[in-house]
Amino acid sequence: MNSNTTNRRKAVLAGHSGDYKLANSLLNDENEKVRGAALSALEKMGKLSGKILEKFIQDPSPEVRKRTIELLAKRPEKIPLNILDDKDSLVVETACWAIGEKENPIPQLINKLCLIADSHEDQLCREAAVASLGAIGSPLGLETILAALKDKPAIRRRAVIALAAFEDPRVDEALKKSLDDRDWQVRQIAEDLLDANRVITHVDIGPRPN
Repeated sequence: MNSNTTNRRKAVLAGHSGDYKLANSLLNDENEKVRGAALSALEKMGKLSGKILEKFIQDPSPEVRKRTIELLAKRPEKIPLNILDDKDSLVVETACWAIGEKENPIPQLINKLCLIADSHEDQLCREAAVASLGAIGSPLGLETILAALKDKPAIRRRAVIALAAFEDPRVDEALKKSLDDRDWQVRQIAEDLLDANRVITHVDIGPRPN
């Protein structure tokens, strides 16, 4: 067993045993998987501070930044706006999801989600941004969601689900148009929403596994 595997195991066990000193020391490990496990361990024992999160959301490793965002999604600290400009698409995708988990995100975050949904080169980022806009339900995101109904099938599915969050004449019109979509899942979701007066079961869009 190599040292990275050993240290990662130590970090996991530290979280279960409440060994704060060990978990905290492993935050400085050179291996990103160990640092990520150490963050999780501190969170498990209730000793992960906002200061630590602020530091590790700027970690050189995309994997660590992604893990930090996942932890932030469950906490009161805000998601920093600049993380949506991350060079790693998986980090951006995870950040989009995390913002959708927060209550009352600031308008700047919503506007940035709209930009990502409109124009990000990675389809998965656009999809996550659309889903997040639906979870937030802010009127600021409606135009973007309606525009996403012209994107790839997976994004159109997210967009038609997202429409359930809005009360607007354009929503009913868009749902009726979606009944003729090329993708059968889009058609089915639109039909269900129209039949149920825009009530639909929540779809979990949690971050993808590493």
